[in-house]
Amino acid sequence: MSDRLKAMPNDLRAFWMPFTANRQFKQAPRMFVSASDMHYVTADGRKVLDGTAGLWCCNAGHTRPKITKAIQDQAAELDYAPAFQMGHPAAFEAANRLIDIAPSGMDHVFFTNSGSESVETALKMALAYHRVRGEGQRTRLIGRERGYHGVNFGGISVGGIVTNRKMFGTLLGGVDHLPHTHLPEKNAFTRGEPEHGANLADELERIVTLHDASTIAAVIVEPVAGSTGVLIPPKGYLQKLRAICDKHGILLIFDEVITGFGRLGTPFAADYFGVTPDIITTAKGVTNGVIPMGAVFVKGMIHDAFMTGPEHLIEFFHGYTYSANPIASAACIGTLDTYKDEGLLTRGAELAPYWEDALHSLKGEPHVKDIRNIGLIGAIELEPIAGQPTKRAFAAFIKAYERGALIRTTGDIIALSPPLIITKGQINELIDHIREVLRMID
Repeated sequence: MSDRLKAMPNDLRAFWMPFTANRQFKQAPRMFVSASDMHYVTADGRKVLDGTAGLWCCNAGHTRPKITKAIQDQAAELDYAPAFQMGHPAAFEAANRLIDIAPSGMDHVFFTNSGSESVETALKMALAYHRVRGEGQRTRLIGRERGYHGVNFGGISVGGIVTNRKMFGTLLGGVDHLPHTHLPEKNAFTRGEPEHGANLADELERIVTLHDASTIAAVIVEPVAGSTGVLIPPKGYLQKLRAICDKHGILLIFDEVITGFGRLGTPFAADYFGVTPDIITTAKGVTNGVIPMGAVFVKGMIHDAFMTGPEHLIEFFHGYTYSANPIASAACIGTLDTYKDEGLLTRGAELAPYWEDALHSLKGEPHVKDIRNIGLIGAIELEPIAGQPTKRAFAAFIKAYERGALIRTTGDIIALSPPLIITKGQINELIDHIREVLRMID
């Protein structure tokens, strides 16, 4: 990168930053100019330990050689090819490689460019699947309170984070929501899956009774709700959801944009929990966050339901200009090579017990009201400042950055999801940073 681009920009006004307190940021910008493995480097030359895998996406760490080379080689050979009525080899290789690691029964991949697009695609697939089967009356979609499914209209409609919904009107019609599974009065400081709350899946039966199963197309949930503050499913909860969906002919969609590609110590959360949905949405770790890409996995029965009628006709009227972009496809292949070579899709299982103990060592530190963990994900929930929600956690975020650690906050919750290459020593370093920060903030 040129010195010009490494330097602090002299005008920050043009960029309207996403999910950012823009005015606060531009008064004291926090700029990263390079990265390697577990660390970012700031504009003033400081190393910052990445405790969040960027935004839950850099599972293999930063600037990994095989991914970089795959992108460079592809850009020099074929920069772009249309995915409508045309193809290129890397797209098919990427799809085949993804199916090789997908849960059994997931036989086909539809490429998108982000988690939000993967969700929109999955919802449209569910609606269209029932229609091509002669059950076009199944139009209702069921999400969950505190769910995060991206930022497009379908995603925020089935999602359940109030701040992401309240400014945008009535959203999609025909959507209902399950209750969230966060029961702090019963499950505080649980290690792994909570004992209490599986019965909350039975709320789906209530919704079925209200609307009638014949009107419901799909249920979409995150196996582990990440962006809302790491809400871990109670033991047996996902199994109950699967059974109820099967009973009523409802498709089950797992949003694995965060949990996919090794985050729980298995390739997908579906593997970890032993529950296979009908559709899985992914993005983030599919290219290690390096190039925008998403991938929607579907069971063969869904794909095959569309493969009828005259062969010259388009079966599914949906797609994106950049679906299976050649450079993104190459990045995907390079990422999968890196995961395989370093055993990263299962490395989280080896580190999880150490991670759990380190995280729970923060119990009793100032302001800590709950700690949650599963795989290489963790959350530290803080007591909010009276009348100033989110302020305490945001102060922790700033202090951690100043000390040399990147953490993520949502509400008054610190969320952690380090790259899967993290060492035990770096786990200790990250937790020590947070311990000191908690003792510093008001």
